[in-house]
Amino acid sequence: MADRVLRMGVGLFVGVWVARYLGPAQFGSLNFALSYVALFASLTTLGLDGIVVRDIVRDSRNTLEILGSTLTLRLAGSLLALLASITIVKLIEPHDHMALILVSIVATGLVFQAFDTIDSYFQSQVQSKLTVWAKNVAFLVIAALRILLIHKKAPVWTFAAAGVAELALGAIGLAVAYSMMGRNLLKWRTNWQLSMSLLKQGWPLMLSGMAIMIYVRIDTVMLKVMQGDAAAGLYAAATRISEVWYFVPAAIVSSVSPAIMRSKSNPLLYYHRLRSLFSVMTLTSVTIGSCIALASHWIVEHLYSSAYASAAPVLAVHIWASVFVFLGVAQSPWDISENLLRLSLYRTVAGAIVNILLNLYLIPHYSALGAAFATVVSYAISAFFGNAFDARTRPIFLLQLKSILPKYIFGTS
Repeated sequence: MADRVLRMGVGLFVGVWVARYLGPAQFGSLNFALSYVALFASLTTLGLDGIVVRDIVRDSRNTLEILGSTLTLRLAGSLLALLASITIVKLIEPHDHMALILVSIVATGLVFQAFDTIDSYFQSQVQSKLTVWAKNVAFLVIAALRILLIHKKAPVWTFAAAGVAELALGAIGLAVAYSMMGRNLLKWRTNWQLSMSLLKQGWPLMLSGMAIMIYVRIDTVMLKVMQGDAAAGLYAAATRISEVWYFVPAAIVSSVSPAIMRSKSNPLLYYHRLRSLFSVMTLTSVTIGSCIALASHWIVEHLYSSAYASAAPVLAVHIWASVFVFLGVAQSPWDISENLLRLSLYRTVAGAIVNILLNLYLIPHYSALGAAFATVVSYAISAFFGNAFDARTRPIFLLQLKSILPKYIFGTS
């Protein structure tokens, strides 16, 4: 949590500075590349994060084979994602040479993300602090570099390159931290039978992650294509503020997932922990949403220049997506424990489809504000209402619903 608070403060400060320097159009162009490449990131993670943690917790004797097989799969996936992202951007934006340059640079960073396999090991050992130290060093070094780039009046492509450098330094830091634990990466072994098993388990989460990226990032991509770089820049400025809070559920769930999974043999304790987690998520997200929505004009006015004034109403709407993001992230340990990953995929795909359809209708009429409304609705369908339509997930829907009621939020039953 301390790590994320530091990133939230420094990252927002530097990010706003970059936005003010580049202006809406160039900032939109950069964020188009970032959002577009993010659509392919699931080919790197392969949906294996939670599965790797679970398998190491259950069978620590095969840790080296689990990690080695996962890294091999992720490296292959990252190369596929790199080639696919560059090829497709040539088709959708054939005359935008800057888009091709930025996408090519940003996509290179996918290769370094494969080394987050080491982080999965740290999570299984409840040693996420090692990841914090490794990635914070990279983050702070590159934050200083971005400030230097602003002072040197560097072109927009250098900011894309800085992002890749941060991922590379982070990967090196993880490897160093792993070695400092007395471990050796060279001892990791690839077991092809295990690799196939991991792929079979992970593909629903991989497709789910891809669908998540679609309805998280497709807005910026569609805004750039349909309304131009400036509209994408305004939307990116607003979402930079609202999405900075998404670290909260991720940090909490990564720490409590092992405890929830271990309590599965005790149904009373198992669902009590889940209900408590949902209640914490709801209270936190509603508090954040209320504060940001009420202060949206003040926040945009004081953080960005007058060129970004139209981002204020976008922020006031988009921040409410956080309620459903928090609830959705909190459900992930249950989905994995109950082996209902395919249902998670179906809900997420439904949300992504709704988001695209709403964007097609709302963006031409309301530009960035329409994209914000589409995001909130699609998140609600995927992470909340979708659970009500299947008997297997209805218990979780009821837990989520109860977490919204005041008597459950404040801990009474």
